Amino acid sequence: MKQALQSLDDVKNRILNLKGKGVEMQINHGRKKIKTYSGVIENAYHSVFVVKLDNALANEKVSYSYSDILCGDVKIAVKR
Repeated sequence: MKQALQSLDDVKNRILNLKGKGVEMQINHGRKKIKTYSGVIENAYHSVFVVKLDNALANEKVSYSYSDILCGDVKIAVKR
């Protein structure tokens, strides 16, 4: 079991600070399937946050829980 280096409140505050900014995400889908997405954090709610993906063809949104970041399934970096 992985040990959390951050608290849930730290993760929520980090996501709130990134709201409206471009991010790059790595999502671990299991069995060595890692996908990379880029988008903008559109909104942050009590237990989940919503990311609008940069895709010219579709207006796609995905949501993840803060615990996904804590356990390492979702990694977020600011887009440069």
